[in-house]
Parts: sequence; structure tokens; C-alpha cells
Amino acid sequence: MFDQPQNQALAQELENTRIKSRSKGDIELAYLEGFDVIDTANRIFGYGNWSYNISTLEQVSQESNQNQNIVICYKAVVSVKVSDAKHEHHISREDVGFGTGIAKTLSDAHESAAKEAVTDALKRSMRSFGNQFGNSLYDKSRQHQNSQQPQPSNKVNAIPQDYSKLSNLGLSVMQQGQNLIVMGDDIFAKKDTIKACGFKWDGRLKHWCKPLEQQAA
Repeated sequence: MFDQPQNQALAQELENTRIKSRSKGDIELAYLEGFDVIDTANRIFGYGNWSYNISTLEQVSQESNQNQNIVICYKAVVSVKVSDAKHEHHISREDVGFGTGIAKTLSDAHESAAKEAVTDALKRSMRSFGNQFGNSLYDKSRQHQNSQQPQPSNKVNAIPQDYSKLSNLGLSVMQQGQNLIVMGDDIFAKKDTIKACGFKWDGRLKHWCKPLEQQAA
């Protein structure tokens, strides 16, 4: 169903610069961000040749953590449909995803959990199309490295400001060169809190950044 340029694009190895990572307990997880998967689908399949549908979106659980934040979990089932250029043939894929929302208010927790679940399900549905959509990240025998992934600073007081609002959302702040950057999954669903902490999106670095000079001030 796919033409030669599409098959060639799908067969390419995943670029390390697209791979992000986050810690879950003692495990380092590699993943692609949601906007990256959508951009890749637009580039390979074409803007009008693919779509997705949310067939299920439901709350799974609700509780409070030790910081008295509301913690809500959602489950989403997303189906993806990819058509050829003439829309004469199509392929459908479907998968399930989960998302967790952590916030002081019910509305914010629901919003974060629902968005994260849909994004997770979309990414899992798209991965059946190969490495360009992160399927190779599930191969534990491969070594995945992100050449742009920052390392935590060795300075104990490098990040003195309180970023508890970000940590409560499952995000972390690290030093990269002369900037502080925000790391975490489904980061754009939490952009309002990130911007409130003084960070701005850097399109070149593909990160939410804040200069250290501004931190010191």
C-alpha cells in the first residue's frame, strides 16, 4: 500500500536526537514525545492521509498522594487509520494507553490524565509502523542513547529554587550548560505550570528552558 519513498522512510533507523528518556524508579525509560510522533506521521503519510479516533476514554482510579495532591489514572483506546494517496486502501491499528494526572484540583488532574492516556495510546498504535514511530525502543537488546539528553549537575546547589509544582506533575528540572530544562513525559499537557515557573519553549533545543542567570535572579 505504501509507495517506495514511504517504505524507505519507514525502514530508516530512529535518530538518537528524537529519543527522550525519563526515570521510573530505578529504570531509565526511552520514549518518543507525542508531538514528534504526529509530526513524523504527517511527514511520511501526508497530512490528509491518516487519522486517529478515541474509541474509549475512561477513568480507572482516583486517590491522594502524600502531598495531598489528587492522583487520577485514565485508560484510553485509540485506533489509527492510514490511507494511500488515492484513499483507495487503508490500514487500521488500535492499542491501549494509560495516563496519570497529579494536581491540586480535580479538573487539572482529569485533564492531565486524559491527555496523557490518549497520547500514550496513539504512540502505541503508531509503533506498529516501525522504527520511525519508536517500535525499536521496545527492543531491550538495543542500546538507545539521546545525544541531547542532559546529565544532572554534580553541584549540590545548582538548582536551589523550589520546583515542587513541577515535581508534583512527574517532571524534573536539570542543568544543561547555561540553562535549566524541564524533563518528563507528555510535557506539553503540563505547559501552563511549566510557563508559570518561568520556562520558555526553545524550538532549537526542543526543550522548555530557563537561563541560569534568570534562576540566580
